Amino acid sequence: MADGYQGYQRGAGQSFFPQHTQQPYHSRHIPNRAGSPPNSGRIPFNTDTPSPSRSPGPQSPAHYGMFNQGHQHQNQHVMMNGASSHQRYTMQMNLGKPAYQQHQNHQHHNHQHAQHQDHSGGTHGGNFGNHQHTMSSGGLSNATPHFTPSHLQNGTPGSVHSGLNKPPNEHWQEQLQLAQRAREMTQSHPHARNHPSVNKNVVAGSTNGLAKETEKEERNRAVADTSEDGRQNQTWTILDFGGQNLKVLAPTLFQYSFLTKLYLNCNKLSFVPAIIGRLRNLNHIDLSLNELRSLPPEIGMLVNLRQLLLFDNHLDSLPFEMGSLYQLEMLGIEGNPLPDEMKSIIVEHGTAELIKYFRENAQGPEPPSERDWIVLDDTPTSPEDMFTVLSYNTLCDKYATQSQYGYTPSGALSWDHRKEVILAELRERNADFLCLQEIDQESFNDYFRGALAHNDYKGVFWPKSRARTMAEKEAKLVDGCATFYKNSKYILLDKQLIDFANTAINRPDMKGEHDIFNRVMPRDDIAVVTFFENRATGVRLIVVNAHVFWNPAFKDVKVVQVAILMEQITKLAEKYAKWPPCTDKVVYRYTNGDSEDDHDISDVVQEPGPSMEYSTGAQIPLIMCGDFNSTPDSGVYDLIAHGALSNSHSDLGSRKYGNFTRDGMSHPFNMKSSYSAIGELKFTNYTPGFTGVIDYIWYSTTALQVVGLLGEVDGEYLQRVPGFPNYHFPSDHLALYAQFVVKGRKEKKIVEADFGPQRDRDRDRDRDRDRRA
Repeated sequence: MADGYQGYQRGAGQSFFPQHTQQPYHSRHIPNRAGSPPNSGRIPFNTDTPSPSRSPGPQSPAHYGMFNQGHQHQNQHVMMNGASSHQRYTMQMNLGKPAYQQHQNHQHHNHQHAQHQDHSGGTHGGNFGNHQHTMSSGGLSNATPHFTPSHLQNGTPGSVHSGLNKPPNEHWQEQLQLAQRAREMTQSHPHARNHPSVNKNVVAGSTNGLAKETEKEERNRAVADTSEDGRQNQTWTILDFGGQNLKVLAPTLFQYSFLTKLYLNCNKLSFVPAIIGRLRNLNHIDLSLNELRSLPPEIGMLVNLRQLLLFDNHLDSLPFEMGSLYQLEMLGIEGNPLPDEMKSIIVEHGTAELIKYFRENAQGPEPPSERDWIVLDDTPTSPEDMFTVLSYNTLCDKYATQSQYGYTPSGALSWDHRKEVILAELRERNADFLCLQEIDQESFNDYFRGALAHNDYKGVFWPKSRARTMAEKEAKLVDGCATFYKNSKYILLDKQLIDFANTAINRPDMKGEHDIFNRVMPRDDIAVVTFFENRATGVRLIVVNAHVFWNPAFKDVKVVQVAILMEQITKLAEKYAKWPPCTDKVVYRYTNGDSEDDHDISDVVQEPGPSMEYSTGAQIPLIMCGDFNSTPDSGVYDLIAHGALSNSHSDLGSRKYGNFTRDGMSHPFNMKSSYSAIGELKFTNYTPGFTGVIDYIWYSTTALQVVGLLGEVDGEYLQRVPGFPNYHFPSDHLALYAQFVVKGRKEKKIVEADFGPQRDRDRDRDRDRDRRA
């Protein structure tokens, strides 16, 4: 194991996961989270949360004009900042479209700010009491804001960078400009008033020192659909509660997971609730000019944030969980009594460097509890008739880049760490079959094959087809599919590679089909088929390990690849049904130890049973594992689970793929997803950009029965983890693990038990007949 990590130790009260201990190079100070205050009578939300697909209710915040994009509510009046009844006005707060076109002159405020030439933040306090915003439209209230000089007690006097007459660099200059602008926006709903559709002088954000690593290679991963996060067809995604004197935020707010921008500036908030971590679509949040003394660690869940503005609060520390905010371009901290060493990082190097500091020095969450084992059938069964399967996309090293997994500490992302955690889990699960995707040739030959040999495993590996066109040095870094099996229990009868692209272009019905050459042929995804026989029982088994193309824009390619896969498995299964009996299966001996006289003490080996016979290929037990990059509502899932797919399925679109799109697709196996017994897992792939089920262990229901499954990841643990990989989960995919019983063997045993006495009499009669002969 890598330095700083303990091995996997199982026992009562112990976690399966390694313990991560990291010593930061600066002492870490994270204050305790402020407790929730007593219930407040100010409830800005009704519990009737509007659905993205329906209009908000009359008591919903969307009833206010500023929430209704494209709706004309001419008779809705809003009273803001305690304005009297005669100070009512009608507003269109359309933050997504230019709804203020009739008020373009709002940007011409009558401001007198000669004292604002110095942006150090220390000279504004005495003038904000008389700060007036005279709106040229005459329609907006000029009520006195609650903002007072008391908000500026955090001008960081004595700070190493306070009182600078000239900012040391561009990104700190931008920080000071944004801080100055935040201090001017003290009226109610200031961002709605100053939205770019109204005010063309809004300061644009920059990368603020952010330098992303160039992507090394296209990653085989899914991406989120906006319909999954509720933003599709949502009429509003921006909420402005600025200048409302809010002291508490109602929990209902955090049900609006579709929000992309949230303005809570210029209020009286003393804490932010931990459930803010639910708003994972936020890219901008403004908490400036409040009374915050700490931030919850769950702020690190908001990995899509580009701007986090905290100007003029009471923050004397920041949670190290903010290291997950790898896309953050501007962290506004001016006006907070933060330690000089922390502020120096952002002043001198920018936001990205401070986020990196947090990420690399964060202690990380406590290890999760072990995933539950789910028993589906506890009927007593002979161990000989049971076997276990593990499927795992291990995340190839060349795809594990900081630019793609910027929320992951470099130590957790390094292959030296991840390969040891992967190996530890494989050994701990101790499955009869291990189906691994994204294993490169070098890792297979130099690490996993030798390490797993100590645990009675032998392996079969094929890289993706591109490796054939490369020099040896480059080819060894190409990933592929590796299948390991318990050598003492199974004998390998056959192994085959299925190259989807090569098979497709050589089909006679595909000749002349442009879509095959333009869409299917450039993809080098593969599957590995292995054929085994149980040494003790003679039961035969087909194990398939597949990796399907990742891009969601190529659903048709995924369907074609799986159709080819099922077609090739069908042909191989018919071939395997005629496979001759295996006559030499006693090929293994294990040594318990060497005696002093150099005589080995060998284990007693069970006499092998005769090879099972199958009349058709569909009768042979079939297991099909892999990363199919397809969700349960896809054409790929339908084809495997239902045995057929129409040529008019929406995933195929208008593409032409020979007989597949003329006649449809089908296969003879009765296949079922192992995890469908529990309605599938919540996810098998967990990243900020996508969380969903795309990995499966399929099995043939005519020959096999699933009796046990490895369950979900601890839900409480996930409340603080924005995505995998991390120190506890070395890949962005989960390992799937299932236990099966061979049906035919189970039924045969019952029949023999019912006729036991007659079987004995028949055996005696046969023995007497043989003796007389």
